[in-house]
Amino acid sequence: MTERAGKPVFRFALWLARRLGAGHEPTSRPAGSPADLTAYTVQDAPGELVTVRLPDGRVVQGERTGSSDGTGPRAAHNTRQNPTMVLMTPPGGPRPPRRHWYSWIPRWMRWSAVIVIVVLVFRRIVAWAVLAALSAALHLFGADVHLPHVTFGWPWSSSSSSSSSTTLVGPLVLQKIEGIDKPALGTTTFNFLFTHSVSHSMGILPCWYSATFYAVGHASATVDLNPGAAWWKPSTGHYTLRVLSKPSGDIPGRVTVTMALPLPQLPQSVHDVSIDNTLSKPVSSDHSWTYPGLACGVLIKPQFTQSVLYAQAQSEAFQQATHLSSVTKPLIAAAEKEATTIIGGNFVTPTLNAVGYKVSQFTIRWVPAGTTNAATG
Repeated sequence: MTERAGKPVFRFALWLARRLGAGHEPTSRPAGSPADLTAYTVQDAPGELVTVRLPDGRVVQGERTGSSDGTGPRAAHNTRQNPTMVLMTPPGGPRPPRRHWYSWIPRWMRWSAVIVIVVLVFRRIVAWAVLAALSAALHLFGADVHLPHVTFGWPWSSSSSSSSSTTLVGPLVLQKIEGIDKPALGTTTFNFLFTHSVSHSMGILPCWYSATFYAVGHASATVDLNPGAAWWKPSTGHYTLRVLSKPSGDIPGRVTVTMALPLPQLPQSVHDVSIDNTLSKPVSSDHSWTYPGLACGVLIKPQFTQSVLYAQAQSEAFQQATHLSSVTKPLIAAAEKEATTIIGGNFVTPTLNAVGYKVSQFTIRWVPAGTTNAATG
């Protein structure tokens, strides 16, 4: 009965000792007062001095309460009824910190996770720094290696923030343009009159013949759609693609394309001009009183053959197609229109539509060959 009654008291004393050990030191009382003592209990401790292991891992000794003698059955009985109570002051140093929920994770694993998160967030800066250091190292050893180009930028900054920016669709469209291997031809048709005259004197008798013909000519001007890799260098300013908006769902993006091409080239020789014989016909003629006489007609008539008239008409058409503004202006306009249709309709528009963009504006500037953007203003 006595043992049963002592168990609740023992449990209460044990609970109170733990509560006092877990509390903080009061600042209103001097150190060493009973309120500063921490109680620990040990049952069945042999001997007068009892060794106790504190929660912080230290080992201390204290006196056992109960009978003064430590021998005999009564001592053992007192030990069971009166457990040993050890009182001592709390440690002078700070208490051990509380264990957090992440304390079971190794420190190296926590630091690794932090480093990985920082690298993922600032990956653009990390890539820029690594490439800059690698480029400097290669340059120091004299190695010429082409490294990818990465621009410095913060995670919250983006190249799409501006209203227009050059994106990867620019090189894609330029690659299509550089694959053009045929020039554009602008053809125009014009009519004209030419006169063919032949004169041969028969002694003292004059002998001549003159005829005027109506002719229809065809001439073509060419446009070099791909002047070469040097023409498309960024420093020349001959090609610019700007993105006004990016694709969003079913809404296509919008781009503008500006190009510069060499001026159309007019016919370079008479062989670039042709004459329509079916529409050519004589308009008027004139001759001396002796024509068509037997002797005069025999000398002059062979010089009005079809081949002679065609050669003269072709020369006259070439002269007009290269010098007469009423012919050269329509000829150049036809060549420019044909070039715009080929590049815009067959290369630029289909390529951009395939990647979700719509061409809002397509412009071709015509500049002399070998002229840069800076020179043309």
